[in-house]
Amino acid sequence: MEINSEKYGGLCVCGHEHYMKTKLCVIESGALNKFEEYMETVGAKGKRCAVYGTNSSAIEYLPKPFAEQTVIMNSEGLHADEKSTAILLEKMDEDVEVIIAVGSGTIHDICRYCAAQRKISFISVPTAASCDGFCSAVAAMTWYGYKSTVNAVAPTLVVADLDVISRAPIKLTRSGVGDMLGKFIALSDWKIAHEVTGEEVCPVIYGIMEKALKDVWDNSLEVLNGDVTAYEQITYGLLMSGLAMQMLGSSRPASGAEHHISHLIETRPEALNVNSQAMHGEKVGVGTVLAAKEYHRLAETENISEYVCEFEALDDGWIREFFGDRLYDMAKKENANDCLSGVRAADIVKAWSEIRRIIADIPQSDEIYEKLNALGADKELADIEVPNEYESIIVSASPVIRNRLTLMRMKRMIKL
Repeated sequence: MEINSEKYGGLCVCGHEHYMKTKLCVIESGALNKFEEYMETVGAKGKRCAVYGTNSSAIEYLPKPFAEQTVIMNSEGLHADEKSTAILLEKMDEDVEVIIAVGSGTIHDICRYCAAQRKISFISVPTAASCDGFCSAVAAMTWYGYKSTVNAVAPTLVVADLDVISRAPIKLTRSGVGDMLGKFIALSDWKIAHEVTGEEVCPVIYGIMEKALKDVWDNSLEVLNGDVTAYEQITYGLLMSGLAMQMLGSSRPASGAEHHISHLIETRPEALNVNSQAMHGEKVGVGTVLAAKEYHRLAETENISEYVCEFEALDDGWIREFFGDRLYDMAKKENANDCLSGVRAADIVKAWSEIRRIIADIPQSDEIYEKLNALGADKELADIEVPNEYESIIVSASPVIRNRLTLMRMKRMIKL
């Protein structure tokens, strides 16, 4: 399967121009054997630096793309943060013109950020269907402990070899499925924001994500039988998620309340005192179960008018107490111009019947739980090394990690 992503660029029916950096995505068995052919097709030229983690560099069945320089980063405790990006920027030759990321999500975020810093091309070689960040033009980075989404470089080319991806540890694929199932919440949050504030929703981008999500929901369990077609569909969904983010110029189509739960856990605020080593997609899967549970609980109330209050700014003392001195400044800055401040109680009340209809299209939390359980994936907080009794505080505090309008953030104005 080849995705000529350039066809998604240009003037859209939504009235906006969508700009695509990625020219071609290839998802097929043996794709890496044609790597040079694809590089020529997209016009990628210049000195190359291939970047691996110690895990991906040790894959015996991986056809390694040619590169004049190779950098191998220690996978143990590796994070996309200020330390790893500094290491790569220091190790990379000054005359490198193309970075090739060979691995899963963390290596890709590090490379795409460094490509942006050097103003050079970025090529993606995913070795597992583990996350939706391969095609993204943004990177999920942890800066001095605080999880942030920063502008980076989208890949010119993605070469996803199914012979490699289908042989990756199943844990990595489970993470990718968890990341994809999160789109149930992300897409709902996008539509809910539209109903409340008029935020634009591109029907083309929404449709792309909706179809990719349905295919993963319907077919993901087939990977347990080694079905290469199921791996292809999951990989396709993950890549299309990244392309959707490129089209919109933000992560809105792929990231909502469920991702904020993951990011909060990854940030490790002082009040939580947790240290989950679960993969990002594993945490997103758990976050999806929690968000679906909370959204359906809210939707049980047909008339919400008596429970909605006007906006109140976050208490500065609470921010400091919850995040601690280490993260206080960044958390305060993130919420300085609160997106919720423009929402009136009347806006929520007026939109509530439509919000309930949107929530009705989200599978029940038990259904998502069972899907993850059948796959052998993490499905509750305890599975990702977080006590289940932290559920209430995580659901309540998670929207603060990102200044994006979600129903979870609106809960500050809904006393239910």
